[in-house]
Amino acid sequence: VLVEVLSTEEVSKVMRYAYEHCIPVTPRGAGTGLSGGAVPIYGGILLCTEKMNKILEWDLDTMTVVIEPGVLVMELANAAQEKGVFYPPEPGEKTASVGGNVMTNAGGMKAVGYGVTRNYVVSMECVMPNGDVMQFGSNVAKNTSGYDIKDLVIGSEGTLCILTEVTLKLLPAPKLTRTLVMPFESLESCIDMVPRLLQMPAVPTAIEFLERELIDIVERNLHKLLPVKEGDAVLIVMYDAGSEQELFAACNAASDAALEAGAIDVYIADTPERIASVWSVRGAILEGMKAESVAQEECDVVVPRAKIAEYVRLAKAIGAKYGIRVEPCGHAGDGNIHTEMLRDASMSDEDWIRGTRACLTELYGVSKQFGGQLSGEHGIGNGRLEYLKPFVGDRMYKLYQSIKLAFDEKLI
Repeated sequence: VLVEVLSTEEVSKVMRYAYEHCIPVTPRGAGTGLSGGAVPIYGGILLCTEKMNKILEWDLDTMTVVIEPGVLVMELANAAQEKGVFYPPEPGEKTASVGGNVMTNAGGMKAVGYGVTRNYVVSMECVMPNGDVMQFGSNVAKNTSGYDIKDLVIGSEGTLCILTEVTLKLLPAPKLTRTLVMPFESLESCIDMVPRLLQMPAVPTAIEFLERELIDIVERNLHKLLPVKEGDAVLIVMYDAGSEQELFAACNAASDAALEAGAIDVYIADTPERIASVWSVRGAILEGMKAESVAQEECDVVVPRAKIAEYVRLAKAIGAKYGIRVEPCGHAGDGNIHTEMLRDASMSDEDWIRGTRACLTELYGVSKQFGGQLSGEHGIGNGRLEYLKPFVGDRMYKLYQSIKLAFDEKLI
């Protein structure tokens, strides 16, 4: 049964009823997640918070905003802009709910400069499985009082409790922004540039890498053109700053370093139109791949930044072994690589299912071998659960189960 709730009180009543009758509950936000976390595979109640979508209070003295979980990312970003402030987390899916972002600790392209959703959660109101309403965190600058339950709940994917209200930190809006596009002859030389950028005094807002074949996919299917035609791989680097002088110094230093490191050239996008033309290509990658295939399967591993190029090379070789086209791209600044597997029309259902499972097993094995992680921002959900225990090991998995039982002893 689908239950659409409008208030904390309604969530509490539904959970108390479900607890008393041992009914499974699957919380759901906007349903944009890519790991199946909002799919009610156990039946019972699908508890949708989509209509709890009010921005409740702005406090510009403390630079915080209080919202309900159903507020969309783009709604909050636009409302903050109107207030002259800035909510930095920007996942690729702008129609995601902020509550869903909190419960998956969503990242996005600006995580290099501004961090992920976790860095902006001040406090949260949650409903426990038995219906109790709890407050985690508080609006103070320091807190060492007991365990930090707030940070345990962030990223828990709705398995521990249900978010009904969240207080988020805001930042002053950046006055100026500029984007650099650095084409390189090879992916290796492109990725080698990343640590050099991160060692500079000015921290980039975003660092993304794209291989030429992905740029061609977007151009071929969506007719969006990257205004840089050279190189087998490009690095897209964004800088925000408070003054023209600061921005000029950051871009100048990065451009000089890139040319020293072997960049073919450095193109500077310094108007809103030019900046949009670059980032629209990066933002269209997933749609371009959807247009070029009949089905897709994605994993979003994280590896150390120095291992990105090697991971990409191995990922493509693993795909080729099972007859599946693999297209990696992603966040070079934090090592979070979105590895897309594309299905051709000629491939049978059996070959696709068998091939993607084999690919995922090997891709996660490579990530673990490199000291990486199973997921950077999409979470585990139902789609990746079978890979979690082999990845983290028995002892860690038992710890996860103990935490789960502490919140939800009836496992509803």
